[in-house]
Amino acid sequence: MTGSRSSLLQDLLAAMPHLRPQMYFKSSLVALSHDIEDQVLSEQGSPVVFASFQKERYYQQEAHRYERIARVARQVFVLAVPETRFALGTTPYERIALDHGDPLAQEWHVIAVDPSYSLCLIAREKPTSQRPDHARQFEGIWSFDRRIALQAASLLIPKIIAYRPDLELPLSQLQSQWQLGTGPGAVDPSPFTERLITYIQVGQYKLQRAYQALERRESQERLLNEITRCLHSNADLMANLQTALQLLGSRLGCSRCLFYSYQPDRETLPIQGEYTLPDCPSLLGRPWPVKNHPWIQAVVTTRQMQYCADTRSDAQPHLWQPWQIGAWIGIPIVFQERLLGILEIHSSSPTAHWGQWQEFLQRLAAHLALALMQAEAYQQLQDLNQQLAALDQAKSDLIAVTGHELRTPLSTIQVCLESLAADPEMPAAVRQEMLDTALQDAERLRRLVQDFLTLSRLESGRVEWHEEPQFLVECVELAISNIRARRRRQPIPTIDLKIAPNLPLVKTDGEWLVEVLSKLIDNACKFTPASGQVQISVAPLPPTEVELVISDTGRGIDPERIPLIFERFTQAEGSLRRTVGGTGLGLAICREVIATMGGRIWAESAGLNQGSRFHVVIPIEKGANGHQEQGDATNGHPGKSLTG
Repeated sequence: MTGSRSSLLQDLLAAMPHLRPQMYFKSSLVALSHDIEDQVLSEQGSPVVFASFQKERYYQQEAHRYERIARVARQVFVLAVPETRFALGTTPYERIALDHGDPLAQEWHVIAVDPSYSLCLIAREKPTSQRPDHARQFEGIWSFDRRIALQAASLLIPKIIAYRPDLELPLSQLQSQWQLGTGPGAVDPSPFTERLITYIQVGQYKLQRAYQALERRESQERLLNEITRCLHSNADLMANLQTALQLLGSRLGCSRCLFYSYQPDRETLPIQGEYTLPDCPSLLGRPWPVKNHPWIQAVVTTRQMQYCADTRSDAQPHLWQPWQIGAWIGIPIVFQERLLGILEIHSSSPTAHWGQWQEFLQRLAAHLALALMQAEAYQQLQDLNQQLAALDQAKSDLIAVTGHELRTPLSTIQVCLESLAADPEMPAAVRQEMLDTALQDAERLRRLVQDFLTLSRLESGRVEWHEEPQFLVECVELAISNIRARRRRQPIPTIDLKIAPNLPLVKTDGEWLVEVLSKLIDNACKFTPASGQVQISVAPLPPTEVELVISDTGRGIDPERIPLIFERFTQAEGSLRRTVGGTGLGLAICREVIATMGGRIWAESAGLNQGSRFHVVIPIEKGANGHQEQGDATNGHPGKSLTG
C-alpha cells in the first residue's frame, strides 16, 4: 500500500513541475465540483469519474447526486474516510474506504475523463487552526487540460488499487484506452465562470448579512449597556427607569413604551414609567386594566413574551383602538419565578418589525428584574436601618426613663428608711408618714416592673386570654374603684359617668379590660388638676361595637405627638421633659390589649391645655341578648358624678 500513502497533489506537482497551485475557499471548491458534476450530468459523452470527499459525512451530502452521475457515466469511483457505513452496502458506483492517516483523507478531488473532454480539481486542505466550515482553505489545481487530468487519474489509480486490488484489471484497461484517446478535447469555461461568479455573489451577500447582524448586535449591546448603567446610576429607581424607557423607545422607534409593577390582587395597575411620541396619548398614572386583558393575562400566566403583530385582527378591538395600538409586545419582568412587573411596547402601525429585538428584550427584562430586586433590597435595608434607629432610640429612652423612674422612688424609700433608723424617738405621726411614703414609692416600683413584664408578655404572645360576655359598665366601675383606692391620699378631679341605655354585652377578658380602663382613667386623673373634670361615656356603636370615651379638661396633648403616644416609653411631654411620673408603657400596653380583643383605641386633643379624649371601641358578644339597663353602674343614678 505504499502507493496510497502519499498526497495526490504532491505527486501531481512532482510529475508536472510547471504547475502552480492556487488558493481556494471551500465555497469555491463546491462551485467547481458542482460544475464538473453538471458537465457529466449533461450527458455529453461517457466519462470516467473519480471523486474524493475526505470524510464520509461530506460524501453523504452528495450521495444522491452521485447515484445520478453513475447512471450516465461509464464508471464512477468514490473515495472517503468511513465514519459509519460508507464501506457497506451495494451502490451503482465503486466505493474506496480510506484510512484515517492517509494523506488522501485531507484532499478534495473531482476528475472526469471522457474521449471528448477532461476536467480535474485536485486540492489539499491547508493545516490551519479550527475555522468555520465556510472559511476552510485549500490549495490545488483546477484545469481543463487533458494532460493534467490524465496525469492526475493515472497517479490516483495505483492508490485505489492498493485499497481495492479487485479493481486492478478494469482500471488498467481504462488507462490503456486513455493512451489511445482521440485527442485533448475542449470544454467551454463559461458555465464554470458563471457559477463561480454566483458563488462569489452569494458569499458576498452572506458576508454582508453577517456584517449587518454583527453591527446590529453591537448596537444592541451598546444600548443594553447604556440602559444598565442608567438603571444603576442612583437610588431613585423610578427616575432611572423613566430614562431607560426613553432610551429604549427612541432606539426601537415605537410609539409608546411603558412599565408597571405587578400586583396579583389588583384588577388595574398604575403606569409607573412611560415613553411616548408627541402625537401619542400618554398613559402615565392611568389605571391600566390587567385582569380583563387576555394578552396581558397570557404574559402573567406563561411568564413568556407575548407578541401581537396586528391588533386589527384581534377579536377585541376595544383593547387597542382608544390608545392607538397597532402592534404590541408584552415582556414579563421575572426574578426566580416571581413576576415583578411588565414592560409593554406599542406601535401605532401594525407593520412594526420587532423580530430582531426579541432576544435583546429578553436580556433587557433580566437586567430590569435585577434592578427591581436591588431597589427592593435597598428599600428593605432602609427600613431595617430605620427599625434599628428606632430600637436604638427605644434603648436610650428605656435607659433614661428607667433610670429616672427607679432613682426617684428608691431615693425616697432610702431617705425614709434612713430617717426611721436614725431617729428611734420619732413621733408616731411622722413615723407613719415616713412608712406611708416608702410604701407608696415601693408600690410605684412594683408597678414599673409589672408594666415591663406585662408588655413583654403581650408582645411575645405569652398571655392566656379568657374571653367571655361582660357588662362593660361593671368593668368601668371596677376601674374607677381601683383609681380611688390607689389615689386615696391624693385629690382627684370629678369623674362624671354617662351610660347609654340598653348596652349590649361585650366579649372580652374582663380582667385585662379593667387593667386598660384603669390605666386610661389614671392618666386622665394624673394630667387633670383636682378642680378639673373627667368624663366617661359609654354608648353602643351600631351595628357590632360599643364605644367608651374618656375625656378630661387637663393638660391636653400636642397634636404632633398624638401618633407617638401609643409607642413604648413615649409620653405627651417627651421622655426627658416629663413633669409627671410614668414609664410611658401604659398606653403601649392598652394598645396591645385592645388590638388583641379585636377592638380599636385612639386619642384626640385640640392642643396643649385643652384637654384630651381617648376612644376605646370593643366588639359586642355575637348573638347575645342580654342588655345592661341604664343606671346599673351608678346604683340607679345615671350620669352620677364621682369625686375622690
